[in-house]
Amino acid sequence: MKDEHTYTVHFTEKNLSVSVEEGTTLLQAEIAAGLVPDAPCGGQGKCGKCRVLLDGKEVLACQTKVEKDCTVSPLPGEKKKAQILNEGLFRKVPCRPGSLPPEVEHPLLAAVDLGSTTVVAYLMDGKNGELLSTRSVLNPQRQYGADVVMRCSYVLEHGAKALSGCIREAIDTLLGEAAVSAGRKKEEIVKIVIAGNTCMHHLFLELPVDTLVKAPYVPKVKEAVEKKASHCGIHVWEEARLIWLPNIGGFVGADTTACMLAAEFDKREELTLMVDIGTNGEMVLGDRRGYTVCSTAAGPAFEGAKITCGMRGSDGAVDHVYLQDGKVKFHVIGEKTPAGICGSGLLDAVYCLLKTGWIREDGYMKEPWHFSDKVFLCQKDVRELQLAKAAIAAGVQLLCRKRGCRIEDIQTLLLAGAFGNYLDPESACGIGLLPEALREKIIPVGNAAGAGARLAVLSEEEFRRGEKMAEKAGFLELASESDFMDVYVDEMSYAQEDCYGI
Repeated sequence: MKDEHTYTVHFTEKNLSVSVEEGTTLLQAEIAAGLVPDAPCGGQGKCGKCRVLLDGKEVLACQTKVEKDCTVSPLPGEKKKAQILNEGLFRKVPCRPGSLPPEVEHPLLAAVDLGSTTVVAYLMDGKNGELLSTRSVLNPQRQYGADVVMRCSYVLEHGAKALSGCIREAIDTLLGEAAVSAGRKKEEIVKIVIAGNTCMHHLFLELPVDTLVKAPYVPKVKEAVEKKASHCGIHVWEEARLIWLPNIGGFVGADTTACMLAAEFDKREELTLMVDIGTNGEMVLGDRRGYTVCSTAAGPAFEGAKITCGMRGSDGAVDHVYLQDGKVKFHVIGEKTPAGICGSGLLDAVYCLLKTGWIREDGYMKEPWHFSDKVFLCQKDVRELQLAKAAIAAGVQLLCRKRGCRIEDIQTLLLAGAFGNYLDPESACGIGLLPEALREKIIPVGNAAGAGARLAVLSEEEFRRGEKMAEKAGFLELASESDFMDVYVDEMSYAQEDCYGI
């Protein structure tokens, strides 16, 4: 007999139902049902991304409580498959993964790039290193917030079980799918290497995150960590090794170590800047003689979160905006009716509207700009981008000061990550996200973190090389720089100066 204070919520998306107590929010009910909803603001009712149809009426799932038996459906056209970047700066190395168990006749190796937004798994032959399969998925932790600070806050209040459990399950599922697609058995995987930022690292390993959310933002563990995969909920060969590349400091984690390994910073003769633009903007500046790393909290604007009509790069997203004969034109992924605007489209749109005078250099916008009746750019969105681009630009400036160089001294700018792969350099430099002086020096390198993780699992020598680079890297904690806020505010303007450097 059903408790009088318990109600049934039916979700048409997967034709399943869940019983919840009266007062439970629809967002909590979705999570309980295993639907992995989007909640970039962590359920605070600020982003508007968790909209659903409740008995035919549009509501915010995070702000709507269950008060009776009800039916919930996604908004028409809301569920779209995101484009996830798998390829990166990969170089061939001899397949020398160390000793492999003789009881597994055809051993497999796996590498995982565990990002805040996406997770990518690579499956390789343990004997010759051949890439057999790649699988990817959106990080299920996004249902607890778009950025790592929100997720850490959730853990501090509710414990780590939910976030650790869902990401372990996601990786376990991805590896199973990768094995099936390669015509192999999941139980043949004998070694896994994972790369991810410090927060992803701590949440996966169920390490306390309290030191990550307050100054001086110190990780609980920096060195490489090795465990049995089975102890982490990964069901492969029973004795399989699961290894995390080392963190460097603060929010500069194993993913930056993997990027540095892929880009061979220990062999670079010319001064090189590598920037991985995402929720956290990780940067490396230097050459084989030395390098400094930092992380700046850019926020999730580049990935569509906190943008009124923002979305990830998928069908229906405005991904490119340009001027033609003085008029603003745009492209939509899949050649469909606009459903929203993704990060690359956001940059282009602001740059074009700056050139037409619709947006001033201080970020003031005359009025919203419409791509369609439902998709538009408004003042709040322009301000969100201002905050994000200023954080990245300030990080570049302070890294140069730390290394004692000028922007013009940088010979190569490597752009890592999905956003960096798809953005238009002219727009990025035009709004001041990246230095104008480096426009012709930009090289997209794709998913460098994934490439570095692959190198590390294929070769023990490459893994040790990554460890040495992480140990050698100088760490710049931007929050401890007395004038960070001054530089940050200076970079808030959309105006471009003739020269850069401090």
